[in-house]
Amino acid sequence: MTPQITLYAAKICPYAHRAEIALAETGLPFKRVEIDLKNKPEWYPKVPAITYGGAEHPPEAPPLTQRSSPNPSSSAKARYFVEAVGSRFAPPWYASYGRGEPLDKLLDGIESLQALLPATSKFAVGDQYTIADIVATPFFARLEVALTNDFGAYAPGEGPKAWKTLTTEPRFARWLEYYKNLTARESFKKTFDEEAIKRAYVAPASRK
Repeated sequence: MTPQITLYAAKICPYAHRAEIALAETGLPFKRVEIDLKNKPEWYPKVPAITYGGAEHPPEAPPLTQRSSPNPSSSAKARYFVEAVGSRFAPPWYASYGRGEPLDKLLDGIESLQALLPATSKFAVGDQYTIADIVATPFFARLEVALTNDFGAYAPGEGPKAWKTLTTEPRFARWLEYYKNLTARESFKKTFDEEAIKRAYVAPASRK
């Protein structure tokens, strides 16, 4: 009998979302418990958390590691891409969304990530969907929600303008193709709650 898997997560959290995507990719049944990040119970430190057979495990533990590539070269590329998402995309995104810094640096970061993508493959390190893609998906999906709805500390109108740049300019064509492949996954469709993100991504006080 397969041990009970329980995921403690929050729909608005990209880190929790990637754990949920990873679980969905395994095809194993699991119980999901929504945590209100503004009113967390005292016993609960942070999301995501997973219990497997009654014991708590980090999101990197089995069965989530099934999406790691068995090929050492591909695994190294996946780790590098994950690190690049954290260093090239996340900092300029948080700076733009939270502090209103120009979106140009964010676009440069996405272009830098795009340069790491294989020219003809569907995903970050080839045609196999890996942990690299699972990590990137929640961030890019939330980026679309924020930019298209103009949620952020940047000047009014800059969000939709930046999204138009990402989706219409030829220099971002490879990234856009990659993003479409990510969001076409059933694991994404089943786990992404756009309305919850919209409710959370309200305009900062400086924009009200």
